[in-house]
Amino acid sequence: MRMFAYLATAIGVLALAFWAYHVNYDTQDRVDTLRDLNREISSLNEGLSVLNAEWAYLNRPKRLRELVNLNFGALQLLPMTPEQFGSVGQIAYPTPKVDELGAPVDVSSQEDR
Repeated sequence: MRMFAYLATAIGVLALAFWAYHVNYDTQDRVDTLRDLNREISSLNEGLSVLNAEWAYLNRPKRLRELVNLNFGALQLLPMTPEQFGSVGQIAYPTPKVDELGAPVDVSSQEDR
């Protein structure tokens, strides 16, 4: 009976060592993956910062004004004024369809037929 207890204990210790070995290497793999992802995120953030700086550089008002003046003959761009905007009353909405009794007609159900 003692021999069985020693054998079971030895097998248990070996099984736990095997499990710990795999957990250790799995954890190291995941830490390496996380480190790679963090590097990639950092790289993408740097690239985004560069793109934001380029966008700010290209959208400088002085540069845009020079481009408008340079291409005025071809584009004829003018500053927007309030008179260029319309009012809601000027929008032509479609009139609802009604049947002979004056009840609204569901157009979507008639399109299926």
